[in-house]
Amino acid sequence: MDDPHEAYFRSLPREERHLVALKELLYERSWDEIVADLRARKAGSPHVFKLETRIDEDLLRIEKLRAYEAETGVDLGRYVADAGPERN
Repeated sequence: MDDPHEAYFRSLPREERHLVALKELLYERSWDEIVADLRARKAGSPHVFKLETRIDEDLLRIEKLRAYEAETGVDLGRYVADAGPERN
């Protein structure tokens, strides 16, 4: 595997890969949209998707993933389709 960003994506815990996939597939590739949905869920407002993990943990995961994307200029969503079967 020559792409260090793909290697990074594949090394992510399952929960973080799920968040990248959700961003890509349900939230029009927008971290802002998924964060808004999580905050709405936390506030008891209508929301798009029920996540298995706690909201605060997901928000921290998103901060980490968003920072990686900003630092490297790479959209991790490009690796979702190529990820193949889940591991972990």
